[in-house]
Amino acid sequence: MRRGEHLEDRVPDMEAFVEDYFGEITDTQERKGSDLLVVDDPDNPVFERVVAGTVEYSGKKDKLALHIDERDAEDVIAEGNADAAQEAVTAKNDFLEEATGRDAKARRDSMKRSVEDDADKPDSV
Repeated sequence: MRRGEHLEDRVPDMEAFVEDYFGEITDTQERKGSDLLVVDDPDNPVFERVVAGTVEYSGKKDKLALHIDERDAEDVIAEGNADAAQEAVTAKNDFLEEATGRDAKARRDSMKRSVEDDADKPDSV
């Protein structure tokens, strides 16, 4: 997210947001002191399990967490759900773009800069 933007401003109701993109929330999972939302039976047949939500950090902006377990592509195709693969990619990208305000290209560029910045730091001796 950009400077001055906060996750709770972009996504005021995380539960409804996750359900809109992935399906009914079935459980919660603790991560770094925050309860994340779990979708054990996602709407898209490509997804096996989705864990998403807000991770809170004291003194810092809250961070968006998203972890998706995907089924093996061969199994999805064998079941006749090949079209669901494109829908899965779209769902992930739309979820992240709406929550962060950044499209896939901007997120990739940001990760590249982060890796380049880490490469410039000296190794611990």
